[in-house]
Amino acid sequence: MRGQPQVYEYLQRLGIEFDYYEHPEAPTIEIAAQYYRGEGTTLCKNLFFRNHKGNRHYLVIMDSRHAMDIHQIEHMLHQGKLSFASPERMMRYLGVKPGSVSLFTLVNDTNHEVTLFVDNELRKAEKVSFHPNDNTASLVISNADMMKFIENIGNPYEFLDLYGEEC
Repeated sequence: MRGQPQVYEYLQRLGIEFDYYEHPEAPTIEIAAQYYRGEGTTLCKNLFFRNHKGNRHYLVIMDSRHAMDIHQIEHMLHQGKLSFASPERMMRYLGVKPGSVSLFTLVNDTNHEVTLFVDNELRKAEKVSFHPNDNTASLVISNADMMKFIENIGNPYEFLDLYGEEC
């Protein structure tokens, strides 16, 4: 299977079952949508940000069908101006190259330096899909297993209403 072995080891340790789909390289959500599989599965967009000082990092996951409003996210996080993290920061904090960021990259953040923000709408998803830290495959897990992963990984996390009345 493609992806980082530590992802599969961590999922196995937690007893999380998944469906595995191999596909051509999909570094953007638009390309990934071409290979999207799974009835009732929500394809997730994964965005890695840094604050203006560069001393805080955030992983935002959301339903790929919605547009991301960086100004709204800045307002919600109260961290000032946000920008996408550089490839060097991605490698340092998440252990992946651009286009492979996902919820599962938190297995590489052993110091728990990245704060996770999850779109509240994902709580309604039956199943969710993420890369296994390699954009040539996708894993589909249940919503309950996504929550199990989040609660066990050790990173600070919060749910946000990214599509509330303000958006």
